[in-house]
Amino acid sequence: MRIALGVEYAGDAFEGWQSQKHGRTVQDHLERAIGVIAGHPVRLHCAGRTDAGVHATAQVTHFDTSSVRRNVSWVRGVNSLLPPDVAVLWAVEVDDSFHARYIAEARRYRYVLLNATVRPALLARRVGWFHVHLDVEAMAKAARHLIGWHDFTAFRAAGCQAKTPVRLMHSAQVTRDGDYLLFDFHANGFLHHMVRNLVGALVYVGKGAKPPEWMGEVLMHCDRSLAAPTFPADGLYLCGVDYADRWPLPGNGRIIAKPRLPMP
Repeated sequence: MRIALGVEYAGDAFEGWQSQKHGRTVQDHLERAIGVIAGHPVRLHCAGRTDAGVHATAQVTHFDTSSVRRNVSWVRGVNSLLPPDVAVLWAVEVDDSFHARYIAEARRYRYVLLNATVRPALLARRVGWFHVHLDVEAMAKAARHLIGWHDFTAFRAAGCQAKTPVRLMHSAQVTRDGDYLLFDFHANGFLHHMVRNLVGALVYVGKGAKPPEWMGEVLMHCDRSLAAPTFPADGLYLCGVDYADRWPLPGNGRIIAKPRLPMP
C-alpha cells in the first residue's frame, strides 16, 4: 500500500531534505524512523526538496509498504523515533496513482522577515532580518508584476536543473504584521532559490534602491545578473501543497499550518 504523510520541520537543524551519505537530512531521519515502524526499509518521495536551512509547515511525502499499520502508528510511532525538529502531522492511505511530487498542482511558500533595527535572538535562523525600514506598499506593487505565466530565469539559481524556467505565479503578496513582513507566493512550481531571489529583489524595492517597475523589467530581461543577491534561507517556509480534491489529504495539502509569529 501507499501512505502519504504531512510533515513539518525546522530546516536549520538539518542539511536539507534530500538524502545524503552523511545521513543528516530530513529524508534520512524520516526514512530510518518509518523503516523501524514498517519493519523494512522505505524510500520517501516529497512534494518539494527544500534546501538546507529552509523550513516546512506542510511538506507532503509518500512511501510504499507491505506492512499494515493504523494511521496513528505512522504518526505517533514514527514521531517517537524522530529528533525534536521534525514531526509527522498526519498519515493517510492513498492508491498507487498518488505521487507527492508529480501530481501536485501548486505549492505555497512564505518568507517571514523581521524588519527591525536589532537582529532576532529567540527566532534566530527561523526568520529573516533586515534592519532598514522597508516600504511594504512599494514591495506589494512590485510583487504584482510576478503574477501570471513568466520566464523566471532572472530568479533561478545557476545550478537549477529544472527543464524549463517558465512558471505560473497564482499570487504574490507582501504584507506587514507589526515588525514582521510576510512574503507569500503561490505558484504551480518553483525553481531552485526562486523564492529567496524574489525576496531579495523585493527588499531592494522596499529600501528604495529600485522602483516597483524594476521588478517587471528584471523579469522581462531574463538575466540573473540584473537581479538582487539571494536572500538567506532563514525565514523561508514551505507552507502548503495543492492536490486535486479527490485525494483524502487534510485540506488537500493546502496551508495545513503557517509559521507562527511570536506574541507581542
